[in-house]
Amino acid sequence: MTATVVTPPTTDPVRENALPDVYDRVESEVRSYCRNWPATMASARGSWMTDTSGRQYLDFFAGAGALNYGHNNPVLKAPLIDYLSQDSIVHSLDMATAAKTEFLETFERLILRPRSLDYKVQFPGPTGANAVESALKLARKVTGRESIINFTNAFHGMTLGALSVTGNSMKRAGAGIPLVHATPMPYDNYFGGITEDFHWFERVLDDSGGGLNHPAAVIVETVQGEGGLNVARMEWLRALAELCQRRDILLIVDDVQMGCGRTGAFFSFEEAGIVPDIVTLSKSISGYGLPMALTLFRRDLDVWAPGEHNGTFRGHNPAFVTATKALETYWKSATFAENTAAKGQHVRDRLESIAAAHEGISARGRGMAQGLKCEEKDLAAAICATAFERGVLMETSGPSDEVIKLLPPLTTSTEDLDAGLDILAEAVATTVS
Repeated sequence: MTATVVTPPTTDPVRENALPDVYDRVESEVRSYCRNWPATMASARGSWMTDTSGRQYLDFFAGAGALNYGHNNPVLKAPLIDYLSQDSIVHSLDMATAAKTEFLETFERLILRPRSLDYKVQFPGPTGANAVESALKLARKVTGRESIINFTNAFHGMTLGALSVTGNSMKRAGAGIPLVHATPMPYDNYFGGITEDFHWFERVLDDSGGGLNHPAAVIVETVQGEGGLNVARMEWLRALAELCQRRDILLIVDDVQMGCGRTGAFFSFEEAGIVPDIVTLSKSISGYGLPMALTLFRRDLDVWAPGEHNGTFRGHNPAFVTATKALETYWKSATFAENTAAKGQHVRDRLESIAAAHEGISARGRGMAQGLKCEEKDLAAAICATAFERGVLMETSGPSDEVIKLLPPLTTSTEDLDAGLDILAEAVATTVS
C-alpha cells in the first residue's frame, strides 16, 4: 500500500468507532488493546490496518513485534494458501512432517550455520512464555540448581515461571502466589550511571554473606521492550556473558520480541559478539503472525528425556510454512538486516528531532524498536491517544507507561515511516501544548 497521510476524523473518534456491546457483555475485563484503540478492525496489509468503517490506520505496533514482515505479506501468504488448499498437515504434535523438515533444514542452513551456532531446536509450544518456561526448566535440570537471576524492569511472560523473572509489579501480583527462586539484579544503567550496577551482581556472587545461592542461569533481554525500551550496552552484555562463563552459570537471552531482525541482525545479541547458552524466540519467527516458538540451546545441554517437556500445539505446520518462506525471502543475505538498521537510524533521527523541541522528552531504543520517554506522568498515554485519533497505532511501555513505543513492521517503507512520524510529531506538539 502506498504512503498515506491520515487526517484527523471530523467526529469524536471514540463514539465513531465505539465497539459492539458484546465486548462489555461477554469478554473479560482483562482485555486491554481494544480499550486504547476503540475500533473494530476488518482487514490489514503491509503496515496498514482498516476498520469496519473503512478508516485506515498506520500500524506502528506490529502485533507487539509479531509482524516484522507486515500484515498478510503476499510473499508469505501465497505458500500458506497453497499449503492449506492441498489438505496438507495442519496439526501434528511433534510428529515428523514435510513442513517441519523443510523449516528445520532452512533454519539450520540460513540462520545457525552462517553464525556458527551449534544449537539444538526445541518446539516448546506456540508462545514466547512457553519458550521461556522450557528454558528455565532446562537450565534447572542441567545444573541441578533452582535460583535464576533476572533484571529490573524485565518482562518474560505471564505464566508462573516467566512471571517469577518479570519485574512489573502489577503483572506479578496477578500470580496470586509467591513467585520464588528468582533474584532481580540491576539492569544496565538502572542507576543512571551514578553507580556501576553490574558490579553489584558480581560482588554478591563473591560475598559469602550475600545470601545468593549459586544460580542455575541468568535471563536477560538485550533491549527491554515492555520495560521501557531500555537498551543494554554491548560491553555490558559481553561482561555479563563472561561472568556467566567464569561462574558456571547458564546465560539465557530472551529474544522473543527483539529477535528475528528487530534490531537489525537476526539475533539481537549478535552485535555484542556473545553466544548465549539458551535463546528463546517467538513472535515473528513464523513470519506471518501465526503462533510459533523456539527454544535454542547448546547441543550438550540437550538432556531432555523423550516427552519430558511436551505440549499439544508444538507442531503448527502452517507456521512452519510461513517461517520457512520468511527465512528464504529475507535472510539469504545481509541486505534485509542492513536496510532495517538504516530505517532504525532514520526513525531515531526523527525522534531525536521531536524530543529536542520539547523539554522532558527524550529518544531511546535500538534498531526498529524506538520510542520517546516522557518525564511527565500520563503524557505518553495521552500522546498515543492523540496519534490514534489521527490514524496511527502505537503503545506505551515502561513501569509507569512513560515510554511511547514504536515497533513498525520492518518492511515499512520510508515514506510510511515518515507519514507516521509526522503524525507523532503533531500529536506530541498538540498534547504538550
